[in-house]
Amino acid sequence: MTASHAPAVATSTDERPVTYFGPDFPFAYDDWLRHPAGLGAVPADRHGTEVAIVGAGAAGMTAAYELMKLGLRPIVYESSRIGGRLRSEPFKGAEGVVAELGGMRFPISSTAFFHYLDLLGLETRPFPNPLAPATPSTVIDLEGETTYVETLDQLPRFYQEVGAAWHEALEHVAQFGAMQDAIRARDVARIKAIWNRLIPIWDDRSFYGFCATSDAFMRRSFRHIEAFGQVGFGTGGWDTDFPNSMLEILRVVYTNCDENQRLVVGGVEQMPRGLWRRAPDRLVHWPAGTTLEKLNHGATRPGVARIAAADGGGFLVSDRWGHTRRFPAVLVALQSWLLTTHMDCDERLFSQKLWMALDRTRYMQSSKTFVMVDRPFWNERDPATGRYRMSQTLTDRISRGTYLFDNGPDRPAVICLSYSWMSDALKMLPLPVEKRVELVLGALEKIYPGLDIRSHIVGDPITVSWEADPDFLGAFKGALPGHYRYNHRMYCHFMQDRLPPEQRGIFLAGDDVGWTPGWVEGAITTALNAVWGIVNHLGGATAPDNPGPGDRFDDLKPLELPD
Repeated sequence: MTASHAPAVATSTDERPVTYFGPDFPFAYDDWLRHPAGLGAVPADRHGTEVAIVGAGAAGMTAAYELMKLGLRPIVYESSRIGGRLRSEPFKGAEGVVAELGGMRFPISSTAFFHYLDLLGLETRPFPNPLAPATPSTVIDLEGETTYVETLDQLPRFYQEVGAAWHEALEHVAQFGAMQDAIRARDVARIKAIWNRLIPIWDDRSFYGFCATSDAFMRRSFRHIEAFGQVGFGTGGWDTDFPNSMLEILRVVYTNCDENQRLVVGGVEQMPRGLWRRAPDRLVHWPAGTTLEKLNHGATRPGVARIAAADGGGFLVSDRWGHTRRFPAVLVALQSWLLTTHMDCDERLFSQKLWMALDRTRYMQSSKTFVMVDRPFWNERDPATGRYRMSQTLTDRISRGTYLFDNGPDRPAVICLSYSWMSDALKMLPLPVEKRVELVLGALEKIYPGLDIRSHIVGDPITVSWEADPDFLGAFKGALPGHYRYNHRMYCHFMQDRLPPEQRGIFLAGDDVGWTPGWVEGAITTALNAVWGIVNHLGGATAPDNPGPGDRFDDLKPLELPD
């Protein structure tokens, strides 16, 4: 196991790392997870109680694992496969070579997620983002002009101006440095002071509006904003996020979700599958060696077709083959649209205001296309130019982002030929995988004339369009201006003391319930909120010296905007 991804222990405020600590709900999930008292306890007469987990992605499996440790029996329902959007698709004919169709890059600020990677002994290494220190070279291809660099300081002046304008805008408008200092220090009062001032200002304004009205970009040119949208910095272009609420973007950059990212060697799907098979070191009620797999008799239950209130309390969950079971508590950890499109969910289980939030959630489209190649040929330099033969590539062409994954000199390598969003992803939607590959190779041939990528391809290509998957209907949420109230309703739903009795006991989790959709840390932390909620619902409590998110809620709760 490697622990090289873990943030170092700090000795002063300035040396502390930026972590996923707020800004909406600054609760230290990493400390809660590490505490020797554990996440709580349920009464002994509740041991062995079945709890329904609907969805076996990162959120569902995290919650199931933690509830099992407390002596409950999670019954996991899944309509497809364990992992959700942590989907590592193996290439045929090669052992351990995968295409990461969903989440593929994970910032080290995601301390709760890395807690589970460490628990499972999963190895990580730096993700080969454009311009990252671990990336040998980067090519930016914009408006037909190709720029090759190996280090950040080699960028032409124009691109340096683009980056400077973005960082200047963040500092001037959003107190970026002060917020990151507050996050490092875990200064809740300071975080709240900065963030609660920004929420009513930026809730109804877009990312594009932030850039277009900032002095930093206005005194330069539209071309600077356009380039920022097309090729951005670090993780790529930002134009597909331009319509989104600026609050969503600020959360990402404040918490360094877009920096210091790592990949999981062998595929991130190992994380949810590892929790399914892992026997915890400390278990209540269950005998040593108990796993989620054993408690579920070796397989998840089929997908859920119906959730209804049961007479006398609790819930009736019916799978697609008509088998119905009764549960005192249910965790729903799936794409929120599925509650109205793919299952019969009793309307009485949620308030009409929450239904509005669940139905109005807006999901973003995303497409990826991968090929396996015989070797990482891009590590070879062209003797004529001295440049690497191929680079991590950002472009305004149909491929948009191209990423190179080196599995070692004696193993096949992987190219993510295209990673695209929204309108660029929709261009791919009706096309078979072979046509997708041909289109992208055609674009890359214009960027790398004379480079024969085709001659290196082995095996069959792999592609995904998340909006075409009936279990997902999109890649992840992208909150629009005015959606803060919707997100507040979904996120705070785990606090149920004021809900009508028929609405208590069913909980929501997933990155789209969290404040930073598309980042697995949001899935993990909302799952942990639900664990607290389920324990509380069943009459349990946390240890006095390790209070959970619900215990601290009144002190830390997100700002509530008036309706």
